[in-house]
Amino acid sequence: MTEPIPIHYDAVRPGDALPSFETAPISRLALALYCGASGDHNPIHVDVDFAREAGQKDVFAHGMLSMAYLGRLLTNWVPQSALRDFSVRFVAITQVGAQVTCRGTVTEKLAASDHGERCVRLTLEALDENGQIKLAGDAIVALP
Repeated sequence: MTEPIPIHYDAVRPGDALPSFETAPISRLALALYCGASGDHNPIHVDVDFAREAGQKDVFAHGMLSMAYLGRLLTNWVPQSALRDFSVRFVAITQVGAQVTCRGTVTEKLAASDHGERCVRLTLEALDENGQIKLAGDAIVALP
């Protein structure tokens, strides 16, 4: 994986958008692979009968899978080492077949820390193809 092109603090303004990206439609295979990678084997994500017994019409994506997509949005913009804070709120279920768009916006330039680090605050969203927000979050990243 290549490092992102450095984004400089002086060049960033509140309201600036991060380059968004769109996932492939979420497949059952992707959910099964995520179960193995994450260790989250909750059957509601891979067993249709279990999901239906739980009142769902089908299995659905792990919330943390969508958070991982937002993490990719961030690390496409800055190196992982620049992440200072990253949190999300799970808003709605992401269905199988959904195509997730991840986007972010600079909301604030933070004052330099005691040791001179300059950071920006971001708002983040993961939305399905209908524009429904699935995850909403915030992050703080350090910029050179």
